[in-house]
Amino acid sequence: MRLALTLFLAFVTIAPAQTAEDNLLRLFESRYSSAHTLQATFLERYLENGRLVRTEAGDAYFLRPGKMRWDYQAPEKNTFLVDGKYVWFYSPADHTVTRMPAKRSEDWRTPLAFLTSHMKLSRLCSKIEPARDAKPSQPLGSVYRCMFHDSAGSAASLAKSVLFELSPEGDLSRIAIPQEGGIELEFSFTGWRRDPTLDKAEFQFIPPRDVVIVDGLLPDTPGLRQ
Repeated sequence: MRLALTLFLAFVTIAPAQTAEDNLLRLFESRYSSAHTLQATFLERYLENGRLVRTEAGDAYFLRPGKMRWDYQAPEKNTFLVDGKYVWFYSPADHTVTRMPAKRSEDWRTPLAFLTSHMKLSRLCSKIEPARDAKPSQPLGSVYRCMFHDSAGSAASLAKSVLFELSPEGDLSRIAIPQEGGIELEFSFTGWRRDPTLDKAEFQFIPPRDVVIVDGLLPDTPGLRQ
């Protein structure tokens, strides 16, 4: 009897406890990974050394595998689109379209890969832990730190980790992406819709006749540095 009790206590000590934080992560993964399409309203904040420099807002759409569209509505209308082959940034006011092969723009894949593929968090992150030092943007929000695998944190992607915040219901409410030089991109999301009906044509970019197509580096876009 004493031996059995000793073994039981040892097992309880060694076995990993299923915390509320673990359960929230599993809820988030199950709610989003099963969706073929996703839609949300976003607010993008660009900060330098903690100082807010620019704020933009619009609607984001995701189509698995590997496609997404960000329609910026304020302060200017712009479109950032990934069609699986190219990454496009269209600025109607400038009458220009910047284009880059998707395989050359790995940065956008890292923080948003979970939303554009059926990749599990364990494949994206080598380690996920509660970010005790980060203040949530919502009163009941939970903030986590995702440490990337070496392949994701390569020289082409200087961000070694990102912060992401989840609501109590398991919705993604914020992603914070630190970059070099004290720069940080932050995306806040509201109004998530899972499996909305999205036309595949919305993820194909046909340049208007009056614009100039420029091949090269993109301006600031979701998760992508210049």
